[in-house]
Amino acid sequence: MNDLPEQEESLFDAPPLAEQERMVEAVLFASADPVTVNDLASRMPHGCNPKAALELLQRRYEGRGVRVVRVGDSWAIRTAPDLGFLMQKETVETRKLSRAAIETLAIIAYHQPCTRAEIEEIRGVSVSRGTLDQLMELDWIRFGRRRMSPGRPVTYVVTPHFLDHFGLESARDLPGVKELRAAGLLESRPLPGLDATDDDEDQDDLFEDES
Repeated sequence: MNDLPEQEESLFDAPPLAEQERMVEAVLFASADPVTVNDLASRMPHGCNPKAALELLQRRYEGRGVRVVRVGDSWAIRTAPDLGFLMQKETVETRKLSRAAIETLAIIAYHQPCTRAEIEEIRGVSVSRGTLDQLMELDWIRFGRRRMSPGRPVTYVVTPHFLDHFGLESARDLPGVKELRAAGLLESRPLPGLDATDDDEDQDDLFEDES
């Protein structure tokens, strides 16, 4: 009789941390999209500590060909940045973004959350529905919170997929405009709404908490 509670409790003992690490590795390796800690916890046995297992796995992959990286609130296994050139042959560019789409995406990324009216004010021209639809189809932007202002307009923010595509942990890791130009990713002429902020104020001040 006295042994029964101990036996039942032992049924729920968590696996050793090394085994938990293997479980996390298996899930991240098999998942096409980044995985949250909560998702890992829901898949793993009762009593597991996926956060500790992630930290252990991240240290184990340091200096290897792939890394365990944080993408927003999620985690993924990704190719080490210095080996990205090896994957270039596997990359297929299906279409290029128009300048309007690039400017709209950049404004959202650097000024999020922002409304359509705010995007138009920065660009100085109207934003077509097709431009926003294209960025949403690419899963690079999504709807944010509605503004607490007349009409309750929706806002736009970048997605975890956008961060993952560009190898960023958060939008605060976006490079400055000068860095983008130095890398040849932007034209030399001013980009609406970005050049002034890059020179005149701290870039961190451009972001608002979406939590």
